[in-house]
Amino acid sequence: MSAHLVEVIITNKSGVRDPEGETIHKHLILKKGYSMVMGVRTGKYLLMTVSASSAEEAIRVVKEVCEKLRIYNPIVHDIEVRLHT
Repeated sequence: MSAHLVEVIITNKSGVRDPEGETIHKHLILKKGYSMVMGVRTGKYLLMTVSASSAEEAIRVVKEVCEKLRIYNPIVHDIEVRLHT
């Protein structure tokens, strides 16, 4: 067994409003003249240290934890789980 760092990125699905992202875009980025930025989506970032025999097992465990413990809501969120590099 060895320790693996696994990243979890949780974002709102594309059809779900993102008020925080909209506020950052409208009231910060556009007001400072960065009109080339077309939009902002916010999310959550988790970094988990997992003791596992392989990177694949660590990723599987983190996916299971996120789903079973409802760390995200699959109805409104997308999730990306990957090995931290």
